[in-house]
Amino acid sequence: MDEQVLRSLIKWPNVPDCYGWLALDRRGQWRMCDEFAQQNQLPGQVIKHVSLNEFISRNYASDTSGRFFFQNGPQRVFITLAATPWIVRMTPSERGSKLITQCQGEIKPSAALSDEHGNIYIVGLLQQTVYKDLHANQFEVEDCEGIALLHDHDLDQFSELAKFHEAACSFGGSWNWHGEQLPLDPIHSQELGKRFGFIQKPQAN
Repeated sequence: MDEQVLRSLIKWPNVPDCYGWLALDRRGQWRMCDEFAQQNQLPGQVIKHVSLNEFISRNYASDTSGRFFFQNGPQRVFITLAATPWIVRMTPSERGSKLITQCQGEIKPSAALSDEHGNIYIVGLLQQTVYKDLHANQFEVEDCEGIALLHDHDLDQFSELAKFHEAACSFGGSWNWHGEQLPLDPIHSQELGKRFGFIQKPQAN
């Protein structure tokens, strides 16, 4: 969280929260959703400004109820999630590859899940900023178990690492990550939010 953002929260503590105007799509892109997009259930415009994207990513956090938001100075902009709070890519590294989120953080995988649509989700530890204290505006950075949708451009690469067997509503099996066999289990997409504690479409409490 940027220091200037934390200072603005102290200076202007009672700015109303914002809902519906910012979204995270299935490819890890931030999207601005104006009133027309919201009323017509459109995905909104991709934000292409590099500095703005970086600012959103640095100030991306969640509260204890599982709502994710962008702390835009003193205003909290809650984010509509097309899939999960994190979108992950397989990127080259000295060890072969890393799993990097849309906020440029690394997720250390412990498992993967596949749903009824053929999507792959990575389960693992990552650093997450959590809004803890409603009165002191306290944020804490924690190592949390998270869930990240694997970018569809990396599905072929994942399939090369995996051994599949057909399950009732999806595919299960295992996958090789840096020489370790990790589980690959089926899940229904509707179960993700409840199991991993996030809210796709935040509403005011």
